[in-house]
Amino acid sequence: MDGLILGLDLCDAYTQVVCGQGDKSWTLPTVVCKKKTEDLWLVGEAAYASALAGDGVIVDKLVKLVKKDGTATIGGVKYGGMQLLSRFLMQVLELARKEYGTDHVERLVITAAKVDQRLLACLFKCREYLGVAEGNMSVISHTESFMYYVLSQKREVWNNQIGMFDLSPDSLCYYEMKVLRGMRRTTVLAEREELEESFSLDILKTPAGARLADRILCSCGSRLLQKKAFSSIFLTGKGFEEQEWAKEFMKLVCARRRVFVESALFALGAAYRAADLTREKTGYPYVCICEGRLDSSVTMKVLHKDQENQLVLAEAGESWHEAGKEVELILDKQDYLEFIITAMDPKKKKAVRLVLEGFPKRAEKTLRVLLKIGFLDERTMTVMVRDQGFGDFFPSTGASIRQEVMI
Repeated sequence: MDGLILGLDLCDAYTQVVCGQGDKSWTLPTVVCKKKTEDLWLVGEAAYASALAGDGVIVDKLVKLVKKDGTATIGGVKYGGMQLLSRFLMQVLELARKEYGTDHVERLVITAAKVDQRLLACLFKCREYLGVAEGNMSVISHTESFMYYVLSQKREVWNNQIGMFDLSPDSLCYYEMKVLRGMRRTTVLAEREELEESFSLDILKTPAGARLADRILCSCGSRLLQKKAFSSIFLTGKGFEEQEWAKEFMKLVCARRRVFVESALFALGAAYRAADLTREKTGYPYVCICEGRLDSSVTMKVLHKDQENQLVLAEAGESWHEAGKEVELILDKQDYLEFIITAMDPKKKKAVRLVLEGFPKRAEKTLRVLLKIGFLDERTMTVMVRDQGFGDFFPSTGASIRQEVMI
C-alpha cells in the first residue's frame, strides 16, 4: 500500500477507524489519559485501565469539550480540547500506520454526527499534528457518510427510499435517503432526525429494560416507516451489535423489507468517500443534498461581453465549508447587488438585494468592487463587498460592507 486511505468516525463514546474498503478496522472508546508520574498518554481501553489502577487521569467526551471550547486540568496543567483531541487522534492513526508499515496518509475523511464551525476548525488545526498533508483531509457529517455507504452498495439496495436507525450510547437517530431521477442530474437527498425517545444502553442489561427498549423502538419504527416503500433498512450503532433483545422491532422492520446491520457504517462511508477522492473521476456522479452540503444554488445576473449571463457563486450539493467565490465586479447604474437563490423546489426561488450603503457615487461603470462569498453553515451565507477603486482615476475609499444572508 503506497499510502493509507482512512475513514474515521469520531463520536464522544466510541471512535472507529477503517482502512481501505474495510480491510482492517479498529474501535476504541474516545478517551485520553495521562499518567500521573510520567509524560505518557494513553487512549481507549488502555486509558480506562490506567485510570482504574489509580495511576492516570482520564478525560472523556472530547468532541463536546472541543465544541464548547472547554479545557481540562491534569496534574496542575490546563489542556485545551484541541490538544487532547490531537493526542487521541494521533494514537488512533498510529494503529493503522503500524499495521501497514507506512506513515503516509494518502486520504483521511473524518465523520461526526454534526459538524459545526468550531469542530471543523479544531480538526483542521489537528491535521498538522496528525502528519496529514494539506488537502489530504476532509470532514463530513454522519448523514453524508450514510449516503456514501448506501450508494456504494448494489443499486437494488437503494432503488427506492432507504431508512436507517442508529442506536449509539449518545443518541437514537433516524436517517432517510431517496434518489430523485428525471432531473437534469440525478439528485440524492438524505436527512437525519435525532429522536426524543433516546435511551441509555445500560437498560439492555436487564430483561425488563430490554423489553422497554424494544417497545420504544417499535413505536419509533411504526411512526417513521408506515405507508412508505423502502428498498432497504439499515441498522447501525453499538445498540444493534446484538439484536436478540429487540425481537418485536426486528419483526417490524423485516416485514417485506431487506434489513442490513453494519456496526461500522459511518466509518466505512467515510472510507468510501476517501477512496473516491483519490480517483480522477468520481464514482458518485450525483448532486448530493444532506447535512453539511448546500441545498440551494446562489447566482447573480451579470453582463459579460454585452451578453447577459448567470454568474454561479455557489451550487447546490457543495460542502458549505468548501463553497464560496471571490470575484471583481463593475457596477453600472446601481448601488446594490442582487443574489438569486434557487432551492430544489423552483417555487422557492427568491432574490435577495444587498444595498451598498456608504459606497462612493462615481461616474458610470467606474465603481469596481470585490465580492467575497462564504458560508457559516448550510443555511447561512456571508457576503463581503469592498470598494476596489478604479485605477489612478478613483483610489479606493476603503468602503466595505459585510452581511449574513439566510438561504
